[in-house]
Amino acid sequence: MAATTGTTPDGGTVEVLPAVGRFDDFALVAGVQKPGAGGCWCMSYRDSRLNNLERPLYMADECSRDPGPGVLAYVDGEVAGWCSIAPRSSYRRLMNSRTIPFLEGPVAPADAWVAVCFVVRPKFRRQGLMNALLEGAVEHARAHGARVVEGYPIESETPGKVDVISGYVGTTRLFERAGFERVAETTAHSGGRVRWVMRREV
Repeated sequence: MAATTGTTPDGGTVEVLPAVGRFDDFALVAGVQKPGAGGCWCMSYRDSRLNNLERPLYMADECSRDPGPGVLAYVDGEVAGWCSIAPRSSYRRLMNSRTIPFLEGPVAPADAWVAVCFVVRPKFRRQGLMNALLEGAVEHARAHGARVVEGYPIESETPGKVDVISGYVGTTRLFERAGFERVAETTAHSGGRVRWVMRREV
């Protein structure tokens, strides 16, 4: 996949690239650096049964081969953010979810690619990187044959501020800006906000 590019509000150069061959950069954004420390390592939807030692090994393997587990954003060459994007069938938790439904569409639901998680390093926040990450994620999925990309973001219109932890799945406003359409409200919640199935054909 060729890099998707853009700029930050202050003129920095943004590139979004596949995580393949970039495990160290992934670990800097979404991993835990202290030996033995807990952390998601973006495994919550993949297989949360793995322990703290197994999770980085799993993701290192994913980053070693195509299509990889997602995309990374770089600002002026420094890794700044992460988006997990992969076929729904690769996310064990989603395949067994009771709150995020399978919905009929132009492809089999399990074959849709899904953007499930966004992480932006603190020093790079409020620069529009989630927009760049989502667009880069869609292009990455398209380059690997995806016909549909889904996301399950939280409702933007609910009053109150979206905190960083609750907003890791993205917001409906973010996905709508990227051309996604609301398909159905789910029974899943994050930070007290309802989550939606949103879909974009690619």
